[in-house]
Amino acid sequence: MKLALALAGRIGGLAIVFFGVTFLIYVMVFSLPGDPIRALAGDRPLTDATIATLRARYHLDEPLLQQYLRYIGGLFRGDFGVNFDDRQVSELMASRWPVTITLALTAWVIEIVVGIALGIVSALRRGTLVDKGILATTILTSAIPVFVVGVAAQLVFSVRLEWFPVAGSTAGWPTSYILPALVIAAFGLASVSRLMRSSVIDNLGADYVRTATAKGLGDRRIIGVHVMRNSLIPAVTFLATDLGYLLGGTVIIEGIFNLPGVGNLLFQAIKTHEGPTVVGISTSLILIFLLTSLVVDAIHALLDPRVRQ
Repeated sequence: MKLALALAGRIGGLAIVFFGVTFLIYVMVFSLPGDPIRALAGDRPLTDATIATLRARYHLDEPLLQQYLRYIGGLFRGDFGVNFDDRQVSELMASRWPVTITLALTAWVIEIVVGIALGIVSALRRGTLVDKGILATTILTSAIPVFVVGVAAQLVFSVRLEWFPVAGSTAGWPTSYILPALVIAAFGLASVSRLMRSSVIDNLGADYVRTATAKGLGDRRIIGVHVMRNSLIPAVTFLATDLGYLLGGTVIIEGIFNLPGVGNLLFQAIKTHEGPTVVGISTSLILIFLLTSLVVDAIHALLDPRVRQ
């Protein structure tokens, strides 16, 4: 009963966040200065009657709250809206999601494997040059803006060394995805390694480790089974949350490497004042973040019995 109430409360909280954030995004997008219909026309002159007809067609003549409620009503039917070219936003996203998902999952796997490994090595070699080198590298990586790392990696590894394609996804996976995935993963990887390091160090000094040592258990079993299981909790929680970020945070990298994903579509929609596309993509990303948050809570409860209690 308590678990059901807690779950219902959590879902209710996420619903409030969803409606609040989507409303703010909708207001910000459709309250921007300028007329999207005139921007769509470009240099072509439009009569006032034509503009009025198009505004009525896309419901831009309605009050903003009424527009939002109409949009939310469509969402419950699986309709993310129609852009100014009369194409379904859901269809536009469907053709782009495979690229973004491939890029995000590639970066996520890199974060898991490299980040956890670096954290364990750094903790077990605490105070040595290896530990200090890993800490310095991760801190330096976190301090550099992602677009700087992306452009630098593209110039060095694609243009000069020619190890990877400069841009595009024509070479397929993994050739076209490894370099941008490494750039995105570098930032999450730095956080994972530091989380893992501090968690392993804390657990190595815990009472249960001393008890296991007194019972004669070997270091490999103590570290590989007991310490790792407890140390993974903060890292797994962060990684689960970071997957949502990776799916929604590829706008800059997809732009730099010209990958035809959802992030690139969002970037182009912002440039061309395609409000319905911007709102539709933003809504899908919000849903991903909220669902990821719900999954994180479930994973945390599975890994840590104290949370279930």
